[in-house]
Amino acid sequence: MTGIASSSGSTIEPGSLGAWLVGIRPKTLPAAVAPVLVGAALALRAGGFETTPVVFAMIGALLLQIASNLANDLFDFEQGKDTIERLGPTRAVQSGLLSPRQARQGLVLVLLGCLVSGSYLVGRSGWPLLAIGLASMTAAVAYTAGPYPLGYHGLGDVFVFVFFGPVAVVGTAFAVSGTSNVEAYWASLSLGALTTNILVVNNLRDRDEDSRTGKRTLAVRFGERFCMWQGMLLIFVAYAAPLYFLVARRQFLPLLLPALSFPLAYNWLKRLGVLRGRSLNAMLGGASRLLITFAILFAIGLGIAR
Repeated sequence: MTGIASSSGSTIEPGSLGAWLVGIRPKTLPAAVAPVLVGAALALRAGGFETTPVVFAMIGALLLQIASNLANDLFDFEQGKDTIERLGPTRAVQSGLLSPRQARQGLVLVLLGCLVSGSYLVGRSGWPLLAIGLASMTAAVAYTAGPYPLGYHGLGDVFVFVFFGPVAVVGTAFAVSGTSNVEAYWASLSLGALTTNILVVNNLRDRDEDSRTGKRTLAVRFGERFCMWQGMLLIFVAYAAPLYFLVARRQFLPLLLPALSFPLAYNWLKRLGVLRGRSLNAMLGGASRLLITFAILFAIGLGIAR
């Protein structure tokens, strides 16, 4: 069997573990981990922290992210949205590393894993978690599949913000502590904003290809300048939301600790203003590092200040 060269320069055998890792996209997983960390810290503040539900929430979040990645890989290929002119990292199906059948089978297995891990949380916290889980699974697939793929009509940014922000953070806090409050909603805005900026990079990089293939992302609809303002606005939201804890709770750490990550945000914004095309791939990692760094610092601040 002949290996296939990936965007990283390595040669990968089709159907191998390395091929599945391309489809899973491990570098995107901080987007799943970050809201669970903050949600767990909020549960600790509420006095209802338990390790087991945090573990199941983390497993569920990771599986949902993997399901979204596999669905995106599979359905972008089947609908002709991934072409040989692609500037982003290697896609498993488009490159031939995984067949569409393999990717579909993997997607089904991962979604079944979501159901299994989520069943514990549903049994513990009731029907609200069932609703959250089913909505999250649907969104993970509907982003690029179905009669109205969300990502193809400029709705991807909204759904990423909602599901990686309020849904994930408030859902985790509720799953662990059995309660939710206004603190969780304010905290979730930061996570939703920083996760959406990962998509901003993707959309800006792929703007030309998406335009040719009929993918109407916000970058295609409104242009590069819009992406710049969108990125800045989302950074502002991320760092402004913790002001709630200073104003309403008179607590400094939930605001000050995340602020330590601002140099990363500033550098990311500067590069967003000058890089284009394939060079934006490096900024995906930068956006992920900013997200997980902010989330860790925010979680520590929330936990200590309780």
